[in-house]
Amino acid sequence: MSAQNLDTLVQTNGTPNTIEATVEAARQLFNTGVTKPLDWRLARLTAMNQMLVDHKDDFTAALAADLGKHPTEAWLSEIGFLTAEIAHTVKHLQDWLKPRKASVPLKFQPAAATIVLEPLGVVLVIAPWNYPIQLLLAPIIGALAAGNTVVAKPSEMAPASSAVLARWVPEYLAGAVTIVEGGVPEITSLLDQRFDHIFFTGNGRVGRIVMSAAAKHLTPVTLELGGKSPVYIDDTVEMITAARRIVWGKFMNAGQTCVAPDYVLGTDSALAKLAKELPEAIEELYGAEPAHSLAFGRMINDAAFSRVAGLLAMDLQEESGSALVTGGSTDAATRYIAPTVVHVDAESALMDDEIFGPVLALVTVESAQAAIEFINHREKPLALYVFSEDAGVREAFTVQTSSGALNFGVPAAHLGIPGLPFGGVGESGMGRYHGQHSIDTFSHHKAVLDKPLSPDTMSLIYPPFGAIKKQVIKRFVAPAKKFRKG
Repeated sequence: MSAQNLDTLVQTNGTPNTIEATVEAARQLFNTGVTKPLDWRLARLTAMNQMLVDHKDDFTAALAADLGKHPTEAWLSEIGFLTAEIAHTVKHLQDWLKPRKASVPLKFQPAAATIVLEPLGVVLVIAPWNYPIQLLLAPIIGALAAGNTVVAKPSEMAPASSAVLARWVPEYLAGAVTIVEGGVPEITSLLDQRFDHIFFTGNGRVGRIVMSAAAKHLTPVTLELGGKSPVYIDDTVEMITAARRIVWGKFMNAGQTCVAPDYVLGTDSALAKLAKELPEAIEELYGAEPAHSLAFGRMINDAAFSRVAGLLAMDLQEESGSALVTGGSTDAATRYIAPTVVHVDAESALMDDEIFGPVLALVTVESAQAAIEFINHREKPLALYVFSEDAGVREAFTVQTSSGALNFGVPAAHLGIPGLPFGGVGESGMGRYHGQHSIDTFSHHKAVLDKPLSPDTMSLIYPPFGAIKKQVIKRFVAPAKKFRKG
């Protein structure tokens, strides 16, 4: 079947009748070789960009319906985020794809060694609901740029976003990307298929299921998970600006961001100063009544609302020892939880798991070193944010902690730096993407060695092995170095 016919099949019918046929169609298109030329890859990226621009109102409306996102936030964190990623990729893709030279030791000269990037094949992308457009299409940008075809599963928990993706992706990216809508049965069926790479964004529980399914086919995986991303703050910083930045990072998308600040560590003095400024910063960004602010979103569904509201209620019971700083009000009918800040201890309900909602916990520690020990006794976070002007404190967090990312002075902004890898470590995930890191993730790095037949310097290591060859091998081909002690 030709590439043109495959394009027509997917464009006409949306997706083939079965998931198995969907994957097979994607594989047949890849096997034609049509995805490998640079022109095909650039054409797909520009088509995605055109889709986002042409139908930005549709995508914006879907994000408002699913999450209550303001149109400007939708552009900043999803649609415009993607157009910027596409522009960066298009600008640099030709250079990124060039064979990379590797040095050849003297013992194998004359020869030339290069690393050639080749596409993996068919990629499965499974996206979450919290940034349903960005977190589906951002990895697809890298997969297409690397020359792959893609089967993509939007989150059924963001139905409006899933529907708009299913509506427009087949029109602009027919054949290259196929959207599969649905829930658990569809994901289960997808995971039964053989893919060449699986890219999953979500929680660790489902991540384990994905990884287990991938193992059956020895399929490599990228897992973008989450966890409790901590903040450390001390008295050396200008608190008004620090509070404003923490509020921005925490409460955008109603706290439903994988890299949102989850809790803040600091001494009594530092937290007292921060707690004074946080309510002012919340009012500055969302007004005196955040429930009436178009810039403040809502929980994705009733279950998410009930979970976070229940944790908050548990920690605000009189006997809990927690203290409300600001917020605390909820409305189940509209899935609204006010931007909330609460003092808690390490054993509180809110400190048990990732909050993933508009509640910020403040936890007192004795020192920066105590904060480092607190963080290191927990799972490695997806991001760690340090607000300190003390060079020694900054160095200590850099050297003594492990996290997917480490930001000084600002949360979440590292996602917008295309040269930085985005990804977790340990429980917060494995693998990385964005920019050139996406190309590396979705490509096989093939070693290519070219050694002329003449002169045949390899004869120096062919049997039979006499005294001269033994010395050549020991001195030049496989020498044993002696290193000084201490």
